Amino acid sequence: QVQLVEAGGGLVQPGGSLRLSCAASGIIFSIAHMAWYRQAPGKQRELVAAITSGGSTTYIDSVKARFTISRDNAKNTVYLQMNSLKPEDTAVYYCNVPVRTRWYDWGQGTQVTVSS
Repeated sequence: QVQLVEAGGGLVQPGGSLRLSCAASGIIFSIAHMAWYRQAPGKQRELVAAITSGGSTTYIDSVKARFTISRDNAKNTVYLQMNSLKPEDTAVYYCNVPVRTRWYDWGQGTQVTVSS
């Protein structure tokens, strides 16, 4: 059974940083493309960043140059380094695969709140 466990969220002031992690089990992680999503209150879940099995990355425009997605195949873990955080980054963050038709069951997510 596939499990995705996100961690690392919290309350941070605007301009601050957080590093999220997502530990995956039940999949052959090294060949899986992975992605980070977020869902703000009253909004649809959106894909924020993705990383291929080979390490190529993509980002939505609003987080480019601020967020960095990375992976450690030895730990079956994908990370999201978030710098220069803004209030509009406030959301619950999730990881999953980047293809809707192949989504695994969602984990509990990790709350990120950016506020002074």
